[in-house]
Amino acid sequence: MVNTRTKKINGKEYLYAERSFRLPDGKTKKISKIIKRESEANSKKTNDYFSQKTILEYQKYALNKYRAGHIITKDEIIKIEEMKVKYKELMRKLTKKQISDILDRFTANFTYESNAIEGNSLTLKDVTLIMSERIVPEGKDLREVYETKNTREANELLFNKKIIISIKGIIKLHEVLIKDTGVSTGLKKIPNYLVLRDLKTTPPESVLRELEKLLSWYHDNKESLHPLELVSNFHARFEEIHPFEDGNGRVGRMLINAMLLESGYPPLIIRKSSRIAYFSALEDYDNGHHDKLLRFLVRKFKDTFKKFFEVYVNYL
Repeated sequence: MVNTRTKKINGKEYLYAERSFRLPDGKTKKISKIIKRESEANSKKTNDYFSQKTILEYQKYALNKYRAGHIITKDEIIKIEEMKVKYKELMRKLTKKQISDILDRFTANFTYESNAIEGNSLTLKDVTLIMSERIVPEGKDLREVYETKNTREANELLFNKKIIISIKGIIKLHEVLIKDTGVSTGLKKIPNYLVLRDLKTTPPESVLRELEKLLSWYHDNKESLHPLELVSNFHARFEEIHPFEDGNGRVGRMLINAMLLESGYPPLIIRKSSRIAYFSALEDYDNGHHDKLLRFLVRKFKDTFKKFFEVYVNYL
């Protein structure tokens, strides 16, 4: 919200537009701009000025907080923070109906792409019909229909920030995603194997211990590692554990977005056209080469913002 107030300097009165905002550490920042008349307080020029100043403050904060590397460089941090601020401002400007629309569109795209990565044959049109019209396309596999409905429900939890990054929260998320599909709930009881990856997953008797170690690592590092670096490492390790009988990929990709949203960043979509590159990056991680997955997720993050959310930013 923009406020106005008058300041007297050397006996002369000046009119200022002011906006306050909070940085991720909770500290409040105030931005001021001299204006000639009240009507300028909410003009495009003033709002653009405040937006740029806010972006600069977030960039400064992130550059001080996160250590730049050879993938998430200082330049990348600057670009990512600009996207973060634009996303926050977009969601703040939208009406309830517009927010519902953008989340429905994101959910349809995310659901279609995430399920397609796992071999689900439903088209984007099928997914949209199931989600928005409650119509089940004729001749479609019921398991695929339930996977779509379940991912829609999980995305509602995601955007309402009700996915908790804990053992209990992850098990609950899995239950939502595999409801009515015939997959067993709870942590796996028999060993499982990965498609397109030459890796032995964690045996059932060690899953709980390994998940606890991973979550402990996550909470220990969430304030120091850049969020994209954090989710890259967490995602690969989670998929190595493969804690459930089935649905591990869908749970893992949903957790990426839960962690990003928790840190104030927009979510991302991994498209089925990137399936081979995605699994290749995970396999490289298994073999000790972590850079490829981080580069992949940074690219998907930027692509999703530019091709999805920025459309709304530019329109508004």
